[in-house]
Amino acid sequence: MSKNISAIKKNQVSLRNKCRNRSSKSAIKTLMKKYILSLNNVSNINESHMLHLSVIYKKIDKAVSKGILHKNNGSRKKSRLAKAMENSIS
Repeated sequence: MSKNISAIKKNQVSLRNKCRNRSSKSAIKTLMKKYILSLNNVSNINESHMLHLSVIYKKIDKAVSKGILHKNNGSRKKSRLAKAMENSIS
């Protein structure tokens, strides 16, 4: 490892950001899995499902705006959630 002070600090910052990004991605994945499972268990969509969906959308949008996810990746995740909801209605 380098003994240059700026390189050491840059490494610390990258490790900190990596930890933040990983926790954010993990939270999004967990929320998505829980939402899709809840859709499979219930026959009709109620208001709580819509609120849950909006929370997930907000988290995905925030990750995209911070650069954690690519915008196409975020759009794909939101599309899959909407499609899962649509399939559970019919």
